[in-house]
Amino acid sequence: MQKFDNFLNSFRVLKNSKRELALSDEIYRTGVIGQFSLTFELLWKTLQEVMRAHAIVEAENGSPREILKAGFKYNFLDDESTWLNMLRDRNSAAHVYDEEAFNAVLARIYDVYLAELEKFSNAMREKILELEENPS
Repeated sequence: MQKFDNFLNSFRVLKNSKRELALSDEIYRTGVIGQFSLTFELLWKTLQEVMRAHAIVEAENGSPREILKAGFKYNFLDDESTWLNMLRDRNSAAHVYDEEAFNAVLARIYDVYLAELEKFSNAMREKILELEENPS
């Protein structure tokens, strides 16, 4: 699936970023935050596409929050508070202007979100494999 491939490429760039550089260089930090936002955008669109392929009606339309909620409901995602925090950080990151808030978002990206994104990529591989093994 092209959306999943796009997500994987964006995620690869994000996880290869260097925390030390993000903390010490304003331009680099801004790039990491931007890459996180792009990765999250591709993530929820991937989730929507995979759930649609699994014939989940709630995935036909909806905001990122609605797609995430459907993901929890149908066990495509499992840590609701982390995912909703990730959505909140993605939504607010473009409007963060002070260094303390930027650093808090960066800490969550490196300490929490990268691991959750890795779990997501593995889960989507499994869900896509299910589709390939059981075409309708």
